[in-house]
Amino acid sequence: MGLLGEILEHNSRFVAERERPMSKSPAKKIAIFTCMDTRLVEFLESAMGLRRGDAKVIKNAGNTIIDPFGGVIRSLVVAVFSLGCEEIYVIGHHDCGMSQIDGDALERRMVERGVDPQVIRSLHGSLSEWLGAFRDPCGNVRRVVEVIRQSPLIPRDVPVHGLMFDPARGRLDPLVNGYAALQGR
Repeated sequence: MGLLGEILEHNSRFVAERERPMSKSPAKKIAIFTCMDTRLVEFLESAMGLRRGDAKVIKNAGNTIIDPFGGVIRSLVVAVFSLGCEEIYVIGHHDCGMSQIDGDALERRMVERGVDPQVIRSLHGSLSEWLGAFRDPCGNVRRVVEVIRQSPLIPRDVPVHGLMFDPARGRLDPLVNGYAALQGR
């Protein structure tokens, strides 16, 4: 059964040693929107002093928002209105793969693996635009913070912070102070 067998075997041991269930609402009342980069798994939360159950974590490739009414905003709406989140943290990271995407090369690989070129051409904009590729990870964080702030679905009193994470060292650098932005509204 390969890797699936290993995962299921580990899971059996894990369930046997499992701690009590926790609340689905985050203990620290924060939502984090970050990248799906594997270097961030457990490392980012640990660098922030967070433990399991402290925050709602939403991830996608490059922590980008393409559709201002899409899945990320939908998840943040649920986090704020149903799960009690009072602050939002947008956290990008250095050396993000989405800042290095070559749309043409990616399209060639997709076609080679059987994706219909017509489907790729039917996407809104170029493949790179549809993916949310960017060149400047810090600029992307600032842009995403602004998209969330401007969303008519997110309450104006929710601070939206922007930070950059160094996946090699674990350092967090603030880019946008959501508290200061609230005072300017």
